Amino acid sequence: MSSSNAESATPGEQPRSAETTQPGSTEAVPSRSAEAGQPRSTDDAILDAAADLLVHLGMRRTQLAEIARRAGVSRPTVYRRWPDVRAVIGALLTREILATLQDTTLDVADRETFVDRVVEVSVRLRDHRVLGALLRSDDSDLLLEYVVERLGASQRGLLEALRNGIEQGQAHGSIRAGEPLELAAMVLLIAQSTVQSHRMVAALLPEAAWRRELARALNGYLAP
Repeated sequence: MSSSNAESATPGEQPRSAETTQPGSTEAVPSRSAEAGQPRSTDDAILDAAADLLVHLGMRRTQLAEIARRAGVSRPTVYRRWPDVRAVIGALLTREILATLQDTTLDVADRETFVDRVVEVSVRLRDHRVLGALLRSDDSDLLLEYVVERLGASQRGLLEALRNGIEQGQAHGSIRAGEPLELAAMVLLIAQSTVQSHRMVAALLPEAAWRRELARALNGYLAP
């Protein structure tokens, strides 16, 4: 779906670099492809621009025209890929969640290591610059829509990774018997609700306790 990085600006506008930020704004959210030293695709430029705006302005003030302008592409270029802002944000959340998962493998055999990795992924998603901004803002309903209320690509990717790890743990003998996908779905719900409720209980569960109790809940659920 990606095309070249160089796109014409809308009529009457000067072409802009996808790396450019608005006057007075803070530093742009870094692109994963840029961090890896690879050329940034048009799709990534658009999603990076959306991430930057989400972090600094919030969902309700993020407009498709501004996403296009910050990405250095025309509005039709964005429309050819996604029909509206919410679709752009959905694609952004899917990209970021799956990329976070890829950075921490759940493909391990013993239960305790598997649970430690699930907690690690949970912390990384909780503290993610974009997801964390949504969790801390009045726009958390968007995160609920894309992460809780529908089974999208990011959810399916998480479930598949959890299922694989659970199957390995069952073969290893450290995870109890049961349908792996059903166990994976419950692990996802436990971790997801813990991440989303973190702020509410932060005064009661400091960081070390939060991690410890999440691990204990998962170990207790999965133990034979």
